[in-house]
Amino acid sequence: MPTHLASNQPHCAAANPVGLILTGGGARAAYQAGVLAGVLELLDPARSPDFCSPFSIVCGTSAGAINAAAYACRAHDPHGALEGMLNLWSGLSTGKVYHADAWRLLRTGLRWFGMMAAGWLAPSLRSHQPRSLLDNQPLDELLDDFLDFDQLKRNLENGALDALAITASGYSTGEHITFYQARGGIKPWRRSLRQAVPASIGVDHLLASSAIPFVFPAKAMLVHGHTEWCGDGSMRHLAPISPAIHLGAEKIFVVGTGYRDETHPERRLADPHYPSLAQIGGHVLFSIFQDTVASDFESMERVNELLAQLEPNVLKSQSLRPVRTLAIMPSRSLDELAMVHLRRMPRAARTLFSVLGVSSSSGGRAGAALISYLLFEGSYTQALIELGRADSMNRADEVHAFFKETPG
Repeated sequence: MPTHLASNQPHCAAANPVGLILTGGGARAAYQAGVLAGVLELLDPARSPDFCSPFSIVCGTSAGAINAAAYACRAHDPHGALEGMLNLWSGLSTGKVYHADAWRLLRTGLRWFGMMAAGWLAPSLRSHQPRSLLDNQPLDELLDDFLDFDQLKRNLENGALDALAITASGYSTGEHITFYQARGGIKPWRRSLRQAVPASIGVDHLLASSAIPFVFPAKAMLVHGHTEWCGDGSMRHLAPISPAIHLGAEKIFVVGTGYRDETHPERRLADPHYPSLAQIGGHVLFSIFQDTVASDFESMERVNELLAQLEPNVLKSQSLRPVRTLAIMPSRSLDELAMVHLRRMPRAARTLFSVLGVSSSSGGRAGAALISYLLFEGSYTQALIELGRADSMNRADEVHAFFKETPG
């Protein structure tokens, strides 16, 4: 059967439903496409036309939400889904994500300056304050053309996928809101500062989830009949793995975007200068995107160790179950990789970031963390894809062992 007709294929019932967790990271999320491409190459090197998706439940946050939706919309054709994702990321340019021309950037800069310099004198200026440093309207248009949400609905109906979940952060309530679209009538759940809302996922959910604070504008979303302004779902997200478990996953596969050690203590200077806005911004983004998923993953591993000490009848009586996990993270610093490709960024945007403190001449890394999240250029994203694929291949034994109980 041709892969483009595979949306009619029967449901591939998994003995142990696998949840895919894709974390945030801006441009770093190209790495996730490479990892997933490597996983599919390992599981189905012959590209069988009847190959079933190894992931029943797909959850994404921030830029990972875009990858999650891209995969879910073509879950009936996993290899085709990855081809689309690889083409999207490798063909990316800054102008396809946010307006990077000199005039728009200058206009935004002047509005910020005017508000801070004269806003206290003329309160009326506050109503015209800029909503973000960058305008990501091009991303809205790109996603609208790229994603087929009607096919997502068909994938859920025919069993090619069980659920898609996208998490955003509410600025008004401070809650994390997981918008989910699922088959089987899964009931919404609520925990402390977290709630799940059934929804028909669309581009607005992805823009809300990926609205990096201050960098991209928040999005107004309807939550239980009320408007909630939502921003990046990675902010204060203390349980990023939780949605997949609520949606029925018994195994969790996580693809992160943070190198295990982005601090580089060997690079510390004896008499460092005051940190630039770029350095502070990069540190803030790293904290937003990386710290919570790492701690949640560690907590789950500790719980699994405790459950392993219990008798099977005790687990069943208490409705407890261990959740097997596997995570793949970058094997090298993405900060350093980004600086290699910095000059690919449009001159106007590069000038803006140099004003904030990004420089390739100060030890080669000044502001590198910030750029690693915002460098939406094909040369950089292709390097991330290659790294992701290599990291999957280097862990082939672990990948095969993890998926061996699932069909495909």
